[in-house]
Amino acid sequence: MPPSISPITLSSIRCNFRLSCPILPQLKRRMKSAAGYKSCSMDDEELPSTYRKRATARNCLVSGFSTELLEVESEEASLNVVVIPGNPGVASFYKDFVEALYEQLGGCASITAIGHISHSRQDMAYGRMFSLQEQINHKVAFIKELQNKHLPIILIGHSIGSYVCIEVLKRFPEQEIFSIFLYPFLTLNTSSSTQYMIGVLARSSLLSATFSCLVALLGSFPARISGAVVSRILGPSCSTTAVDAACTCLMKYHTMRNVLFMAKTEFDKLTEEPDWRFMKEKKKQIAFLFGVDDHWGPLSLFEEISRQVPGAPLSIEREGHTHSFSCSEAGSIWVAHHVANLIKSRVSNQELWR
Repeated sequence: MPPSISPITLSSIRCNFRLSCPILPQLKRRMKSAAGYKSCSMDDEELPSTYRKRATARNCLVSGFSTELLEVESEEASLNVVVIPGNPGVASFYKDFVEALYEQLGGCASITAIGHISHSRQDMAYGRMFSLQEQINHKVAFIKELQNKHLPIILIGHSIGSYVCIEVLKRFPEQEIFSIFLYPFLTLNTSSSTQYMIGVLARSSLLSATFSCLVALLGSFPARISGAVVSRILGPSCSTTAVDAACTCLMKYHTMRNVLFMAKTEFDKLTEEPDWRFMKEKKKQIAFLFGVDDHWGPLSLFEEISRQVPGAPLSIEREGHTHSFSCSEAGSIWVAHHVANLIKSRVSNQELWR
């Protein structure tokens, strides 16, 4: 376990931020010149090329477990952005999104997508399965390590990663961490047949093991065959990045068992009511993006949040992208643009450093 680090106070962040980036207006100008659009429509704009940079993957130890990180490092970073994936928690699924977001922010932020334990290429946990709570603890440990860099932190959670973000925020009550929840999965949708079937599969050890064996068998086929099957499952809009990530990470027995075990613990936990009181307290630090036809984060949840957390920033994506936005290049770019606008708005209002 890494040593425990006390949460850094906001005043300390202000001080260190001024040292690393002395002129806030300069940061604003860079963001504006790199991605300063007025609306969420991207029909009449192209991504700028000035700050284009490729994300790189590496493995490191977090809480003693091998962890896949996908990173775009900025030499002049004024922010640390952490992307917490859904389930499956494969960091490389977010490659297009991470790169597009770095570009939209004008190279002002270092961006890291952190994978879930045992959801990556290597099984360094010797076959152990990890619950939702253990994955939350894993992300808390990573955030503690990031605090050593003394930069403001922004969390981006996708699907169940949104729930993870909320739990992470509870561990850092003194630190103002801005969090953005994309297509959030915060409570069970009893009207979803897909969720019902996944629940049946995940709760049965026999079915989970059998399904994981079948997936691993498919992964043993030649790449052109397994890739073709994955492409068909993900749909015609899926990117080659998503197909490669699925073939190299998901089609392994240990990975799929962990995906299903985490799903089981998600379904057990999300029978509880969302923590509306906490979200009310933090409504200035959170923002939501929902999809039109998303059974994981249905519009009924959008309406419930608007009632329970009045004043919380809520948006609906109506461009036809899916819950698995990161599996398509178009979805990744659109969502990166939306997220960058939210971050730029915070920087412009200086809310992160008040």
